[in-house]
Amino acid sequence: MRKWVIFGLILAALSGCAKKEDVIKIGEFGGLTGSTATFGISTKNGIDMATEELNAAGGLLGKKVQVIVEDDRSLAEEAASAVKKLVTQDKVVAVLGEVASSRSLAGAPICQENKIPMVTPSSTNPKVTEIGDYIFRVCFIDPFQGEAMAKFAFDNLKVKKAAIFKDSKNDYSVGLAQYFAETFQKLGGQIVAEESYFEGDQDFKAQLTSIKGKKPEAIFIPGYYTEVGLIARQARELGLNIPLLGGDGWDSPKLTEIATIKKPGDALKDCYFSNHYAADDPNPVIQDFIKKYQAKYNEVPDAMAVLGYDAANILYDAIKRAGSTEGAKIRDALAQTKDFPGVAGSTTIDSARNARKPLVVLKIAEGGKYEYTATVNP
Repeated sequence: MRKWVIFGLILAALSGCAKKEDVIKIGEFGGLTGSTATFGISTKNGIDMATEELNAAGGLLGKKVQVIVEDDRSLAEEAASAVKKLVTQDKVVAVLGEVASSRSLAGAPICQENKIPMVTPSSTNPKVTEIGDYIFRVCFIDPFQGEAMAKFAFDNLKVKKAAIFKDSKNDYSVGLAQYFAETFQKLGGQIVAEESYFEGDQDFKAQLTSIKGKKPEAIFIPGYYTEVGLIARQARELGLNIPLLGGDGWDSPKLTEIATIKKPGDALKDCYFSNHYAADDPNPVIQDFIKKYQAKYNEVPDAMAVLGYDAANILYDAIKRAGSTEGAKIRDALAQTKDFPGVAGSTTIDSARNARKPLVVLKIAEGGKYEYTATVNP
């Protein structure tokens, strides 16, 4: 009997080893719940699409890819725990995530310390990739985004006096506000008011009343969609009927739903934000992706879905070119990414491990519909 037990254990061990070798494990961390849940859900949808297409075409290095997902509940402290589990327990060979810069900043040091490549689809704060040579991104960064929106406000909207309303505990919001202000003032514009809030706040009327007293011609709000929607509604209730401007953190199907007074998105009508793609772009690559996404998820993809799809495909392409799942070899292949054709445009990784890509400015029109307005090249 003892021999059979030992034999069984050996078989189980061998079976376990074989099973481990059957797949390549990729980690993904994101906020699938919490205050920015649409960011995590859309990104996951895009990554799932890319992975299903890859596996249907034969997989990677002769194996299927398995993505292990951790929900960080839209909290930075949870993001660090999620990445630690993926790296130390699940033994993933690379990590995809996060959307929010603060949460990428929490997870990236763990990847860097363990020499596991991390690719963030959409964290735009410059500090994210400065953490180390294993950290990459496939989106533009905030100095470019802030500068572009400042120029758009000054040149296109003829705004000369602007206010800033930022989330003072959010790295993305603080950085983007700074870059907007620097460029706007260099152009000759004046920042007449600067107020702040915290993620999760519900009442913004005190700050908006203060801003209204300074008579700005526009307000730059570099925040995330939940707070932006509430701010827009309360601004209109106070009679503050000037354009509101923002960054890619606005992009969510929930934005115009929250910013509704009488008609869909009416609190944000004729407002503008920068983004990674425009759904009304006739480019066949974009329209083909939208068609596939709608067939699978029954909705038009937002930019987070597009960047999740592109980030996964860029990582899989790097692993294929590396011919290995060793961290250093994947890192080197990612660094050599050049002219990768994605849905959000062509991606080339520069020496600072950032992507140089154009951005688009979208207008929120009647009915909460997004309309392409302009393209800004780096």
